[in-house]
Formats: sequence, C-alpha cells, structure tokens
Amino acid sequence: MSKESNVLDFYILCNKLKHLIRSGWKQWSVQGERLESVAEHVYSTQMLALAMYSEYNYKLDIKKIIMMLAIHELEETIIGDLVFFEITPEEKEKIGHEAVSKILEPLESGEKIKELIYEFDEKVTPEAKFAFYCDKLECDLQCKLYDLDDRVDVHTAGTQAKKRNPDVQRMVDEGYSWSDMWLGFSEDRYNYDENFLSVSRKARTLTKDNLLKNN
Repeated sequence: MSKESNVLDFYILCNKLKHLIRSGWKQWSVQGERLESVAEHVYSTQMLALAMYSEYNYKLDIKKIIMMLAIHELEETIIGDLVFFEITPEEKEKIGHEAVSKILEPLESGEKIKELIYEFDEKVTPEAKFAFYCDKLECDLQCKLYDLDDRVDVHTAGTQAKKRNPDVQRMVDEGYSWSDMWLGFSEDRYNYDENFLSVSRKARTLTKDNLLKNN
C-alpha cells in the first residue's frame, strides 16, 4: 500500500467515530434529536485536558496527553462502543488491543501510537492518569449538561444499569439526580487528584443559567 492510501484509509476509518453515538446515552434513553458521538467525546476530552492543564499548572507533557486522548477510542472504529454490562473490562481491553493492532499495522508510526494506547490503558504514568481522569470527568460533565437540559427521566430510564448495580437503584430511590449519580460514582471509584475532584464537585452546582450564559 502507498503512503497516500494509508493516510486515506486511516482517515476514513476514524471518520466512523463521527457517526457512532455513545452507547451510554442510548442505554439511559437520553432524549433529543441529536446525541453525542464518540468523536465529539474525544474532542471534549482534549478541551477539558487543556483547561485543566492551564488552570492547575500541571508539570506534565500536555502534547502527549492530547495525543493519548486523540486515539483513546480508536478501537471503537471496529468493536463499537461497548457498555459495562455487555462485556468485562478485561475482555474489552483484550479485543480492543487486537483491534488497535489491526488498525495501526499499516502505519509507519503504528507501533509508537499503539504504545501510547497501552500506556493510557495501564493508567500508571502521570500523563496516562491525567488523560484517564479527563476521559471519565468529561463523560460526567456531559451527563450534567443533558440533565440541565431535561433530557433524561432517571426513574424510567437505565433499566440495565439499575439491575446490574444496586447502588444505582438505591440512589434513584433516594432522589439523586442522574448527573449527581454519575459524578459521585466517578469521585468514589477513580481516585481523582484534588483538582479533578474539585472540578467534579463544582459541576454539581451548575444551573441552567450556566448553559444560557454560554449560548
């Protein structure tokens, strides 16, 4: 294959993410004519990374982080956006890495890109942890925006999530908002540093006025 063909083939494959809707929004029956695509999620994680890097003076390689986030959903061009009750994390990582290897094999820099994906998945280096936090927090922030736009009925949606996780059903019964469930779950589970934790908690206070101000 020529270099030109490799460029175009890779571009066309990645273009699929523009049209792949995030599965979590479907599972929770988010209402509205248009839902966030995987490509939009990728973009938003990068913008969140730039903002966090700017405001909290991290001593990290931001270019490496942006690159990680640019490719962190690359596997989904082949395997789709699988949610947690469809597959175990271990199995998802296994088939995801197989997909990534296939996608990147034709590219001259494929091995270097694959190493970045593996680094992101391992969540050990400071850059990988930062990128992972951005990935998780961005999802929760999108939940908050959908919540503020009244696009989810937490009592009628998310049947599978409630069945699989009793804590989800408990929070619904106790009157938690949809986005507060997501934000709280990540705060408890992902060991955010103090800056990500602070932003996540601040997100709970957002109101519809914040949406109107930025429109």
